[in-house]
Amino acid sequence: MSVLYNFLVSVSWFFIRSISFANPKLGLFVTGRQRTYGILERTITKSDKVIWVHAASLGEYEQGLPIMERLKKEYPSHKLLLTFFSPSGYEVKKDTTVADVVAYLPLDTKKRVGKFLGLAHPELAIFVKYEIWPNYLNALNDRNVPTLLISSLFKEHQVYFKPYGGFMRKALSKFSYFYVQDENSKRLLNSIALTNVTVAGDTRLDRVSEILDRDNSLSFMENFKQDKLCFIAGSTWPEDEKVMIDFINNSDRNLKFVIAPHNIKKEHSNTLKASLEKPTLLYSHLADNNVQDFDVLLIDTVGLLTKIYSYGDIAYVGGAFATGLHNTLEPAVFGMPVIIGPNYSGFIEAEKLVELGGVLPVQNEKEFSNTMNNLLNNTPLLQKTGGINVNYILNNKGASIQIMDHIRTLL
Repeated sequence: MSVLYNFLVSVSWFFIRSISFANPKLGLFVTGRQRTYGILERTITKSDKVIWVHAASLGEYEQGLPIMERLKKEYPSHKLLLTFFSPSGYEVKKDTTVADVVAYLPLDTKKRVGKFLGLAHPELAIFVKYEIWPNYLNALNDRNVPTLLISSLFKEHQVYFKPYGGFMRKALSKFSYFYVQDENSKRLLNSIALTNVTVAGDTRLDRVSEILDRDNSLSFMENFKQDKLCFIAGSTWPEDEKVMIDFINNSDRNLKFVIAPHNIKKEHSNTLKASLEKPTLLYSHLADNNVQDFDVLLIDTVGLLTKIYSYGDIAYVGGAFATGLHNTLEPAVFGMPVIIGPNYSGFIEAEKLVELGGVLPVQNEKEFSNTMNNLLNNTPLLQKTGGINVNYILNNKGASIQIMDHIRTLL
């Protein structure tokens, strides 16, 4: 099976290189990896002490961030190496200051793994959530490098728990320790004789709980909101926007609206603005207008959404009508109800908060309008629903503390 796996990885690399010229994202995938060894040679010396954290993409980076920040603070004499598998993670975070070195992870062939680990020579390796690479895990095990999998989540349908999954089960067994998000994941690992497991929860809960301690003030939001209630729709796709447009246009309530689309290109912002009948202002035109005179504010920039959520009374998080649900925890931590689309299966925090009643899924425009009216007509319900969300986060944070306690025994 090992021979077949290595053959398939090599064939995949050849195929990706062959078509990368026609696909910009694959082009980044290829050229970025071609630069990895040079980056390591320039930034890591043989005498450096290195901690390696690997995240597949941006979501896993956010889960690993609370640990990386603590490592940076507690082990300043170590170099922190951060690798990504996906361009959507690397290209956004390649300049992050939380790590000393940021690079693409070379594909999982024995030769590339040997060269990578020879240059990086980590004392500790931390993989985030799902990344299971047999050759890397075998080589780390052979080098006696402690290797942790954090914020991991396992499901019955995964190959590790199937009769034919022996090869991947063997790879999984090379981890020194697992920090999983839920009891079901622990049960599944125990079922294949892996008992080095702790249910610590999701490190993202630590990340979002820290948001409450920051300065989230935005003067333009204070001027925009005034003394009115505020509905904030974050990371929306056209499918999400279609659901809420009629409600916004027909609402006669003392309510302000903020929409922060996932796509901030000018064409989309203008199209969305044209569909709105209430006085609507683009963030990019903020300086030329009195923001308090508008009912709808469209955010056509990035980096502000988390702080904007702090001004919300009801939130909508996009993606569950389209490609995949975005981050529900960021608005939830501010203690407001969160509305989402119907396709949230597999997003454990959304599943749990739907079950508890803090996150409210809707199927269509009518359900969205009914949900909004129910919350706006019943202040105790609005407050109770938001309270469920913030209490869930505050009561379940602490994964980073458990993981760091373990790491201190290894370094």
